[in-house]
Amino acid sequence: APGAGRRPSERRRGVPHRRRPAHDVRCPVHVTLRATPGLPSLRAERVFPALRGALARSSGAAFRVLQFSVQRDHVHLLVESDGSLSRGVQGLAIRLAKAVNRTLARHGRVWSDRYHSRRLATPREVRNALVYVLHNVRKHVPHFRGVDSRSSAAWFSGWKKTRETARAPSPVARARTWLAAIGWRRHGLIGEDERPQRSRGRRS
Repeated sequence: APGAGRRPSERRRGVPHRRRPAHDVRCPVHVTLRATPGLPSLRAERVFPALRGALARSSGAAFRVLQFSVQRDHVHLLVESDGSLSRGVQGLAIRLAKAVNRTLARHGRVWSDRYHSRRLATPREVRNALVYVLHNVRKHVPHFRGVDSRSSAAWFSGWKKTRETARAPSPVARARTWLAAIGWRRHGLIGEDERPQRSRGRRS
């Protein structure tokens, strides 16, 4: 459901403020941005299109958004960066925040914490992350069926069952790393009925 998701918890632990390890440009990264409490659902009819538009404008030569899903109070992303990961994610977070604030005619913070990132260094880690991102709604709505319209699933070409991709321009970029473009497929294409497990890449 478009507005589905857990209510934010004031007791949720933040991302530790420690030095992040150096980024390996060969590895895609699973990034999570969490919204500040009190905002409307990011899946809402008037908010999600603004986020999708901002995501579509966020990929360039050095930083690329490969897949995403928008949940009620957080966004999951699979990204690649040929340079500074932190600079790329921070620029993306600012762009998304401006889109949300402009849509809601508000000012102030949109993201409640530092972004969380997890480096994906093996084909299996990338495949697990793809399932986790594209099917994340099933963590919050256990009986959800099909693919999530609040994600990039409609443009994903790695489904086990052949399906027509969306005709609208893709909001995500083509993968350039071997792991995200080819390697993960060694473990099989993704089924529409799979359920997400915890992404097990290297936390950064």
